[in-house]
Amino acid sequence: MADRRRALLSVYDKTGVVELARALSDAGWDLLSSGGTAAALAEAGVEVQPLAELTGFGEMLSHRVVTLHPAVHGALLADRDDPSHLADLDAHGIDPIDLVVVNLYPFDSDPSIELIDIGGPTMVRAAAKNHAHVGVVVDPSDYATVAEEVGRGGGLSQDTRRSLAVRAFEVIADYDRQIADWMVDGLPSETEGAPATTVDAGPDVLPTRLTLDATRAEVLRYGENPHQVGARYRTGDGGCWDRAQQHQGKAMSYLNVYDADAAWRLVWSLGDRPAAVVIKHANPCGAAVADDLVTAYRRAHEGDPTSAFGGIVAVNGEFTAELAEQLSPVFTEVLIAPSYSPEAIELLARKKNLRVIEAERPTEPELSVRTIAGGLLVQTSDPGGFDRDETTVVTERQPEPSEWVDLELAWKLAARVTSNCIVLVKDTMAVGIGAGQQNRRDAGRIAAEKAAGRAVGGACASDAFFPFRDGLDAAAEAGATCVVQPGGSVRDDEVIAAANEANMAMVFTGVRHFRH
Repeated sequence: MADRRRALLSVYDKTGVVELARALSDAGWDLLSSGGTAAALAEAGVEVQPLAELTGFGEMLSHRVVTLHPAVHGALLADRDDPSHLADLDAHGIDPIDLVVVNLYPFDSDPSIELIDIGGPTMVRAAAKNHAHVGVVVDPSDYATVAEEVGRGGGLSQDTRRSLAVRAFEVIADYDRQIADWMVDGLPSETEGAPATTVDAGPDVLPTRLTLDATRAEVLRYGENPHQVGARYRTGDGGCWDRAQQHQGKAMSYLNVYDADAAWRLVWSLGDRPAAVVIKHANPCGAAVADDLVTAYRRAHEGDPTSAFGGIVAVNGEFTAELAEQLSPVFTEVLIAPSYSPEAIELLARKKNLRVIEAERPTEPELSVRTIAGGLLVQTSDPGGFDRDETTVVTERQPEPSEWVDLELAWKLAARVTSNCIVLVKDTMAVGIGAGQQNRRDAGRIAAEKAAGRAVGGACASDAFFPFRDGLDAAAEAGATCVVQPGGSVRDDEVIAAANEANMAMVFTGVRHFRH
């Protein structure tokens, strides 16, 4: 066997590969490569042996076969502690390869058959399997660490090789998942011929096999309670939370992130007008839209000042000094906005414990996933929107234009409040929210108590149908003049009659918004 260590470099993304190759060469390693990688190294003046000289074969089948050869995989897979393996290498004139540097075709950039990498994953798996003797690098971010360790000691430690192997298998698993998810499109639905359901649950929506690939992105201050450990994991590109900037305040806890995410998604769901929301325990306790953010925040806070203590505030526009002055007297855990004026940052710095987060507009996840004993519950996400054209006015009286505005806000809020819920809105401001009750009457009672007479002339939203007319009667007693609800109860006629008796306008959406 050769006395010098050998590295095989074959990368699609050539970022940093020349510098790594030069570091390996300077440490006395021999380099092997092919195709574009070999050309890039040669052009940079790094000595490299073409892979074709090793295998005796050039590239074939339109580049589908390049590295698939015993001279490569024998060199990677040989257990150097096994005399029979060493004898096989000697019999076939194969020298071991000590390091593989590979990154794969970017399948997710333009999914197609020709972007399904074969040789790359095969080399990665071989090297990772034999990590007791072979290093494998799949991420350019690891190049500097590898170069430094090789330069210091001539090779890689067992711990480093094992750590790199773990990362390699993670990358391969994610790569195969991307391909499988793409290929499942177009397959016949496994529900064909099955009993009818309320929605199309074809494999393009909920696949037969769901593979979750998440990377720990942030260790949180603690979990839901201080005795629990918590972390945020990244899927895909990490979305707005991976790119968010925390300007000040203590590290985020599990509930800080959970509640801030609820606030952030809610405030952007309320439309294009300036909006502000206050969240407590993942439920809105205040929300408003207005002509300006200062008014929106003031009215959102006034919706339930008691519950707003220690809450999460989100606004959908630049946070200004005037807004900071409004927020100053209120104890707030987290503030989140798309941007801050320099003056606002200076004023907010006086509140040392306030976590100030700047984030881009969020996107709604396609799937909602929860853990259960021994598995997961998965469903498509509920966008919670409002389309007037898809609603039905079921009462004698039509809603007035101002009532339509309040109905829309009330319905959007109800979609984000824990069930059972009742939401009361007046003049684009939430004045009473009853959340998470075991029966709808208690939810309505709590909403009316919080409204304290402010719902007169406003709108009432219920996340599910009224099973009895008493819910409608409670909305009328609170002063609401219009109601939005899904409809669908066996007693809809009684509820509609009650609305007509009270001269209320009522709208059916045909969509339920249970939230647990």
